[in-house]
Amino acid sequence: MSDNTGTRSKVLVFAGTSISHEDAAEVLDATYWPPISRGDIEKAMNQGYTVIGIIDGIFFSRSAVTHKEIVRAMEAGVTVVGGCSMGALRASELDIHGMIGVGKIYEWYRSGEIEDDDEVAVATNPDTFEPVSSPMVNIRETFNAAFDEGIIDKESCRLLTDLAKKTHYGERSYFGITREASREGIISGEKASKLLKFCAKNECDLKREDALLVLEKIKQVLTE
Repeated sequence: MSDNTGTRSKVLVFAGTSISHEDAAEVLDATYWPPISRGDIEKAMNQGYTVIGIIDGIFFSRSAVTHKEIVRAMEAGVTVVGGCSMGALRASELDIHGMIGVGKIYEWYRSGEIEDDDEVAVATNPDTFEPVSSPMVNIRETFNAAFDEGIIDKESCRLLTDLAKKTHYGERSYFGITREASREGIISGEKASKLLKFCAKNECDLKREDALLVLEKIKQVLTE
């Protein structure tokens, strides 16, 4: 947990999985706490934070942050910005109450293009919060990019995406998905190897992109 003091100490961001605290701090001078879970909003309010950014959060291993917690904070005058992961999910549900949502993943949830929590959930290192599986939203974008580059055809892209979706979120990896796709005859072994190399070098890290947008939005809020 990093904690910057001074005039910006009233800005708090929950992150650590989609973007590290070190990388985030290069963009926004703020206090950084680990992924948000139930009860953290109240702790933040008790410590006087007036701007809260929600990027990453706990989904299944502990109780997730509730809608009521966020609404209560906003009613008390706290500005809440969300995007990327848990932030995108909650913002899509609470933007009508004043939560500020940003990024493509937020827009996907808001439009109904995606609905499930597992779209952004990943397995993480319990000590560092770093991801050890690949998020479904990144996989979707990366397979679409592979289609655009002619690595796979449209039907293979659809079947590969379906296969990834059926895989438990904590076990999703490009290696595992391409290997299973080859075994099931969705693509040939040669095509699977080519796709895996493409994914390793050209993954579309949509979550990181949206995490950066959250930080930039908070910077904008601070100047308004």
